[in-house]
Amino acid sequence: MNGSLEIGRIFGIPVRLHITFLLVIPLFAWIIGSQINLTVDFIEGIFAIPIDRTIIDSGFVPYILGAIVALTLFFCVFVHELAHSLIARANGIQINSITLIIFGGVASMEETLPDPKVELPMAIAGPLTSLGLGIISWILAYSVGFLIQTPPVAGVLVYCFGYLAILNILLFAFNLLPAFPMDGGRVLRAWLAKRMPLHRATRIASDIGKGFAIIFGIIGIFTFSFILIIIAFFIYIGAGQESSMVTTNFLLQDVTVGEIMSREVMSVEPALPLTGVIRLMYTTKHLGFPVIDRGDLIGIITLADIHKTNDIDREAMQVRDVMSRQPIITISPSASVTEALRIMTMQNIGRIPVVEDGRIVGIVTRTDILTVLELKDIN
Repeated sequence: MNGSLEIGRIFGIPVRLHITFLLVIPLFAWIIGSQINLTVDFIEGIFAIPIDRTIIDSGFVPYILGAIVALTLFFCVFVHELAHSLIARANGIQINSITLIIFGGVASMEETLPDPKVELPMAIAGPLTSLGLGIISWILAYSVGFLIQTPPVAGVLVYCFGYLAILNILLFAFNLLPAFPMDGGRVLRAWLAKRMPLHRATRIASDIGKGFAIIFGIIGIFTFSFILIIIAFFIYIGAGQESSMVTTNFLLQDVTVGEIMSREVMSVEPALPLTGVIRLMYTTKHLGFPVIDRGDLIGIITLADIHKTNDIDREAMQVRDVMSRQPIITISPSASVTEALRIMTMQNIGRIPVVEDGRIVGIVTRTDILTVLELKDIN
């Protein structure tokens, strides 16, 4: 979530605002404010309560009310995500943050294989919270309509609470659509995972989610709904990414680095000329080598390191001149392959030396991991 600003913590969980949130509030305020008479008519019809419009449709008040409704709605979205987070944390899942973004909120959790027994209550907690907030807002809309004797003030409050009631109930219904990775899609995945392997359940839920994303996108295009198009995009991308992540973690969950690493490590010395390294890359088809000096790992040299040098200077340079030095990223042979893949992804590297008791005992590459993944997927 690059571009997010932490604004505080609740129950120890960092709460962040994404820059898109700051952009969407004025947009929502303008949309809600410009449709004030239409929505007042709708709320009057739903609640069967006449709304005094003396204040509501005068001057800039519609847009002020639009901003208030938008901010309150996002607070309800935050409470929705908080419900997910608290249920998850109660089941031992680490919560990294809650971030409010353009189309709602996202609770960032540690990447673990989901347990259907945990995922089901965790996924349903958010929509039920939205439903609860909608019911409370509905009750408040009726209450202020009858209890407050000043019609203009009562009209404003009925409008705000009525609007929030409708939006939260719509949020409840929308989130229960089986469009993975939305809440309804996670409920579907949890149900399927009780009947088949987790990665297959995720793949099915992901395909259904992508189908919904395409439908949302088509509707968004024909109705000129920019928000719906964005939601469709994020659902489609999110479904594919999570399906890939779960499949990888599921298939590699019991595989250690020591089982798949290459034990015959081809290394180079720090005094080797770069021209010699390039020839070695041509002959071995390897694009990186550990640098060993008197039995100790002192660095690693890759094709990317060589590309950083000038063609003319390269002729006179040695490995020690361009190799990546400390801190050298290494991994233990007892570490999980998923941990190795996570490190490679975060550091944008293709290989990690495997070290035990201070000595290099092997090397694991992204190609090694992908090969094992393909073989596991066949089985």
